[in-house]
Amino acid sequence: MKHLDIFTDGACSGNPGPGGWGAVLRYKAAEKELCGGETETTNNRMELTAVIKALACLKEPCEVTLTTDSRYVCDAVSKGWLRSWQRRGWKKADGKPALNRDLWQQLLPQLERHKVTFVWVKGHAGHPENERCDRLAVSQWMQIKNG
Repeated sequence: MKHLDIFTDGACSGNPGPGGWGAVLRYKAAEKELCGGETETTNNRMELTAVIKALACLKEPCEVTLTTDSRYVCDAVSKGWLRSWQRRGWKKADGKPALNRDLWQQLLPQLERHKVTFVWVKGHAGHPENERCDRLAVSQWMQIKNG
């Protein structure tokens, strides 16, 4: 199984508002950038979208180290919240609906297809790939915001 590194970030102006996402995929010396955006979204949706789009573009099952500054995404997967929400019919422990169910449902098959290890990094703290993904995400929401 091939191993690659993926770095992701999301950005949003207003919450909700225009947003963007960015991802950098690295396999050995090869790199690929992905990015996109939406007119009306949230930061958490953009963080999740970056992860989904990056994993979905892989042509075969891979072992992935995925680095993100999103505690929401990292903790939901690593701490088992996602599987608990699914088992409870997309309800959180407090009985309230889990947010972004549509995106979590898109992520689940990717997590089954790939062996993904999530790594959290502090955002805007000088991590080169995180800063690069942030620039990609911000450029996308700026394009949408400015028409």
